[in-house]
Amino acid sequence: MDGLDDFTVSILNADKDSRVTQARHYKTLQAMYKKPKPNQDDVRQILDLEFQSRRAFIDSDVLKEEERAGKILEAYPCFKELHNVMDELRRILNKGNCTFLTELKKRWDDFCSTVQFHGVWKVLKPPMNLDKVKHNIALFRTLPMLFPSPAVPPKKLGHASEALIHVLQPTEDPAMYLQKRSLLGPVLLFDGSSCLVALETTPITTFAKEDLGQGLLYLMAYYYTLHLTYPKCVATHLSVIQTEVLKDNIHEQDTTGSYKKAMAEWKSFC
Repeated sequence: MDGLDDFTVSILNADKDSRVTQARHYKTLQAMYKKPKPNQDDVRQILDLEFQSRRAFIDSDVLKEEERAGKILEAYPCFKELHNVMDELRRILNKGNCTFLTELKKRWDDFCSTVQFHGVWKVLKPPMNLDKVKHNIALFRTLPMLFPSPAVPPKKLGHASEALIHVLQPTEDPAMYLQKRSLLGPVLLFDGSSCLVALETTPITTFAKEDLGQGLLYLMAYYYTLHLTYPKCVATHLSVIQTEVLKDNIHEQDTTGSYKKAMAEWKSFC
């Protein structure tokens, strides 16, 4: 390193040491997932330590959008588990706040409560006697209408809410549905008894129907963790969730007319 001053050399050496350490952490994580049941406390600690290099890899332009999810999950199978995806969302948005997820869920509950009244105000009135699961499905289907995007969903998709959630018919095969689906983003499938998170054509993980109300937060966590682009047909309302629930601001130059209009109506109602 002839010609470089001592300070610059020390910085370069420190950066090299950091990369070596991060690579060691990744190898440790890989070894953990060769075991049937990795210790999740250890996994969380390694994910904390390896965060910097992981985000550099995931957020880079090396991966094409259509292969991004598969490649990342292959490299990090830990993100097939919802608690790890939600924890990654915390690291990205508010790394040092150990109560972030609790606060996030509270903001989501408050947002959903306000949406119910906002929906009535917009003359979208689902039946009031729905059970909790059906109520959540109705809410998810209402959101793209409350915060509409100008882009029309693909014809095969039908309603824009199908970009978020699909309720399987009794004879419908989830694998066949995913094969025919024309969007790349994460989606929730519900068969009446349990919920499935899928990415592209691949089922990722399941969770109890009692937790369906958190389903949109799970989808947002996958969008952030895998650095995915919102589908255009639901970009407005996912952007509203990003700013109002996740409290992650959108740069002024990135805001769309539909987002500004939706937010103006939302703020005037709230």
